[in-house]
Amino acid sequence: MPPKKPDQFFNLYNHGFIRAAVCIPELRVADTFFNVQKTIELAREAASQKAILAIFPELGLSAYSNEDLFHQDALLFSVKEALSTIAKASEKINLIMAVGAPLQIDCRLFNCAVVFYRGKILGVAVKSYLPNYREFYEGRQFTPAETALSSKIELAGQKEIPFGADIIFKIANINNFNFFLEICEDLWVPIPPSSFAAMAGATIIGNLSASNITIGKSEYRHQLAANQSARLVAAYLYAAAGAGESTTDLAWDGHAMIYENGNLLAESARFLQKAQIIYSDIDLDRLAQDRMRLSSFGQNSATHKQKLLSFRRIEFNVDAFQGKILLNREYSRYPYIPADPSQRDQRCYEAYNIQVQGLAKRLKASSIVNLVIGVSGGLDSTQALIVAAKTTDLLGLPRSNVKAYTMPGFGTTSKTYNNAFKLMKALGVEANEIDIKPACLQVLKDIKHPFARGKKVYDITFENVQAGQRTAHLFRLANAKNALVVGTGDLSELALGWSTYGIGDHMSHYNVNTSVPKTLIQHLIRWIAHTNQFSPEVSKTLIDVLETEISPELIPGEINNQPRQKTEEVIGPYELQDFNNFYITRFGYLPKKVAFLAYCAWKDKKKGLWPDIPPEKRNAYNLKEIKKWLYIYLYRFFKTSQYKRSCVPNGPKVGSGGSLSPRSDYRAPSDSEAEVWLKNWEKIPDSDD
Repeated sequence: MPPKKPDQFFNLYNHGFIRAAVCIPELRVADTFFNVQKTIELAREAASQKAILAIFPELGLSAYSNEDLFHQDALLFSVKEALSTIAKASEKINLIMAVGAPLQIDCRLFNCAVVFYRGKILGVAVKSYLPNYREFYEGRQFTPAETALSSKIELAGQKEIPFGADIIFKIANINNFNFFLEICEDLWVPIPPSSFAAMAGATIIGNLSASNITIGKSEYRHQLAANQSARLVAAYLYAAAGAGESTTDLAWDGHAMIYENGNLLAESARFLQKAQIIYSDIDLDRLAQDRMRLSSFGQNSATHKQKLLSFRRIEFNVDAFQGKILLNREYSRYPYIPADPSQRDQRCYEAYNIQVQGLAKRLKASSIVNLVIGVSGGLDSTQALIVAAKTTDLLGLPRSNVKAYTMPGFGTTSKTYNNAFKLMKALGVEANEIDIKPACLQVLKDIKHPFARGKKVYDITFENVQAGQRTAHLFRLANAKNALVVGTGDLSELALGWSTYGIGDHMSHYNVNTSVPKTLIQHLIRWIAHTNQFSPEVSKTLIDVLETEISPELIPGEINNQPRQKTEEVIGPYELQDFNNFYITRFGYLPKKVAFLAYCAWKDKKKGLWPDIPPEKRNAYNLKEIKKWLYIYLYRFFKTSQYKRSCVPNGPKVGSGGSLSPRSDYRAPSDSEAEVWLKNWEKIPDSDD
């Protein structure tokens, strides 16, 4: 098979996405001639924006508020003419359209959603549950789907059109693109029809609604759509009737929403006096992945197997969109960190307290009241020290029970050394120093390393002797002090295998950072400083730590006591590798899809998550850089580092998809190969051109 052209890589439809639209057209009550033209106008607009699916409001061709006019032949005949008009117009529109219409079938009147594509009516979905309470009188005009005698009908000169509430539309040439339609009240009942449809394979649910507006009702719609999409692990598209409906006794707000697995992707403005369309790009791969992982989803499906087997499937192909179509959906650069400030504060609060609670329980369970921790003046040990201090506060212990040690080696810089002491003293923990250089020199002499003979040989042995000595000292100090060793290594380092195995930073008695990625640690420290969880002196030092170059500081610096090693020059920018790690481990995406998401998220500079991050410190990455660092991630994660993750110390799981512990979230063989991921990586273009 010849390789895909570069422009196909930049097309969202080639990465498990489809673009969906919810349309709220202008309308007039009982004026089908006007309504059909406005429907077609919006359909053309949606197609021009490369959407492949669009839903319209309930009974949109006639208007919902016709009441007993629904029993007039003139109206019903004009609706059928309107359907023929749409069918004809749809021949030149590359868009699946779901349009609301009243249809008289077998001497009964049904509230329907008619599905069009390229000149054909593919099927007609029928409303199952008719509200007949308070302001609703649908039972007066319509009959529910279960009363239908015919399962196939004739419309617009087309015969054998599937008709009923049991139809799933399957797009054969787009993986996992299966949609089902329900109508308004169907969502309000205890078990909506979409519940069974999702278990039968529908990944997208469209709801053609009218839904008049009353105070507080929009919030309830949000709850229904959000919860249904989350329970079904599906996308939920909702369209409510807007301006133009009769206000004899009711009002309408034109509420449109798109949810995906509980997350709001798009929402309309309400109470507009003009037509509008909302769009979002639906991640079908994510829905399929989550359903596959959630064993209870399949178990629930098995319980209703006979019901699910009764669904009819209408299978068809759609015309592919060509060329460059990037996502218009916002993908956060920092998937472990919410962009919304209030949510971000809540996330930081929860992550921090999960770490504290985890360590507190380990201390109580072990009947040990002291903690030993190595403090380097870098990010990870800073966060671990803060957690240790807070844990003693929670348990009513003096902070002096935290025995903190800074252990300068051959590459320690004055900045990290000074920050370590500032932080220990400001927190009021027991501050200690052990110079590990003499012990390291003795080991290097024992193994006859060239450095011990005066040669500047800074190899992996030289580095790991220092890492090993630090950990060896901490464990022996724990014996001497009747204490637990607090680990500091984070999730990002674990994913990349960036730790010294065994007697090194890989090991501890309990690791509070084990499922916290580097980007979240940075934001936790910033949040702790900004919210003054400790004293102003602590906050000031924390901000200085955030400004420090990330480095293991194991090789002597040569210029102005600056670190010679820069971690991110070796293993890649942590912000990009955390992005890669999230989508590879949480959703199991293909490397080329992860690269596409990264390109859409990182291709230009955007506002930082925190107001004090100036524009010059905001990063952007081109596709060449994204591809380069993704290779490093894939090779290290799948090929070289699983054996370290197979035996990590205990530590609390902090977030969804945020643990690589074999006892919590991730189980994998230590001797697997990386070839299938690297072969897929090869399909990523080498540049943005």
